[in-house]
Amino acid sequence: MSSTENWWHGSVTYQIYPRSFQDDNADGMGDLKGIVRRLDHVASLGVDAIWVSPFFTSPMADMGYDVADHRGIDPTFGTMTDFEEMVQRAHDLGLKVIIDQVLSHSSDAHPFFAESRSSRDNPKADWYVWADPRPEGSPPNNWQSIFGGPAWTWDVRRRQYYLHQFLKEQPDLNFHNPEVQDWALETLRFWLDKGVDGFRLDAVNHYVHDSELRDNPPDFRIKSEPDYKTYEMQYPIHSKNRPENLAFMERVRALTDEYEGRTLIGEIGEGHHPVERLQEYTGPGRLHQAYHTALMHKPYGATFFREQITGMFRDGYAGCPNWAFSSHDVPRHVSRWASHAASQDAFARMTAALLLSLRGSVCLYQGEELGLTQTELSYDELVDPEGLTFWPDNPGRDGCRTPMPWEAGAPHAGFSGADATWLPVKPPEAARAVDSQSGPDSVLAFYRRMIALRAQTPALRAGDMAFVDTPEPVLGFTRGGEILCLFNLEAGEIEVEVEDPGEALCLEAATVSGTAVTLGPNGVYIGRIA
Repeated sequence: MSSTENWWHGSVTYQIYPRSFQDDNADGMGDLKGIVRRLDHVASLGVDAIWVSPFFTSPMADMGYDVADHRGIDPTFGTMTDFEEMVQRAHDLGLKVIIDQVLSHSSDAHPFFAESRSSRDNPKADWYVWADPRPEGSPPNNWQSIFGGPAWTWDVRRRQYYLHQFLKEQPDLNFHNPEVQDWALETLRFWLDKGVDGFRLDAVNHYVHDSELRDNPPDFRIKSEPDYKTYEMQYPIHSKNRPENLAFMERVRALTDEYEGRTLIGEIGEGHHPVERLQEYTGPGRLHQAYHTALMHKPYGATFFREQITGMFRDGYAGCPNWAFSSHDVPRHVSRWASHAASQDAFARMTAALLLSLRGSVCLYQGEELGLTQTELSYDELVDPEGLTFWPDNPGRDGCRTPMPWEAGAPHAGFSGADATWLPVKPPEAARAVDSQSGPDSVLAFYRRMIALRAQTPALRAGDMAFVDTPEPVLGFTRGGEILCLFNLEAGEIEVEVEDPGEALCLEAATVSGTAVTLGPNGVYIGRIA
């Protein structure tokens, strides 16, 4: 792992979803002590950092993204002492620690919200986004919630509506109020003083809303039928992505810069103009990295990947996107793109090599290194509010959040000693447990080799990226003018002519004869050409 101040540039981060990583106290849910127990596994991958999803005090309406105390540890996960031990153990293993910060909103159980809703003239009255109804009683504008329905809920105490861009249990904080901004910065300082190495800022482009509460216009994209989410029917230019938010990003960066070697990763969920938003948020004096979600959805193919990556770096952009194929919010990519797979293992290896060859930083989601697929769950097994609301068109996020399998033959695959776990471990996932992948040909072993190759090859970690002319379905590019990368994105065999394949660094279902590289189903060739 790099020890330089900009260690994060080109880094590989491993996302831990605490509720599903390891249960240490046998209550069926993962915890901080469980993370400590399994950190050796993470370190063995060769990654630079861990990103730990929320563990803060919460009623768990949205599995911890509804925070009731931004500086407290939920008893589900342990204590502050447990957190401090986790940070120390990670650092002892050479791992940086990045934690989620959910600042755009709080839980409706937060003491701040209880005070804010109690009257219109209390000290926290303007800490949340309140608005009077229209004369006929309807919400003040047409903004829609990501989780369905209007983004406004009527409160009988204040006789006003409050804004929630997510669940009604997640009221939006009012970042037009300087006191709210100061509180958010003090919260970041609290965790920086605890020794964390950075933050993944959840929904960072949602912080500031339009102070005039203007209606969002209809979505400008042509559609043949209504979306199943009313949120997708609008172009949310007033409810998020406000230019005023960028000034606050500069305050966040200034605070972070007071601490050596810290990084900021912004989750910028944006389906309309993602490149422009990412470039804005990672401009000079703002965030170090942008968590790029474009590759975490259904589109696939050499042309698609080329367009997304080329678009990101257009106009001489020198910032650092943070690429991922999977996360706790989307179906696992081995399932999402399964129609392009020769086999589960072959596809897992090829996508690992592709992701770990991209310019920018990389984020891996727990279990990705095992080639895990999306867990198939029945409706009665769901807990995710998104799945419960939008079933069956959208079964929600539980299928990617099921517990991490550690021991193939153990109850709950070694995740927990409880009689039942918060989500079940199904046989297909248990069969791919860590202890079943000790062989050199396993997906786990391939991830370790590929991460090591990236770490040991400066051009792969930080070199420029240039695409080469290859036929579909092959994606080809060079890194730093030194490394040639070729990926067969489909399940058939194909031969590619190149000027000079160079010295092979990674051959996976591939052979070289002169200037011809034959890529087998989901084959990979990475070679040093200069």
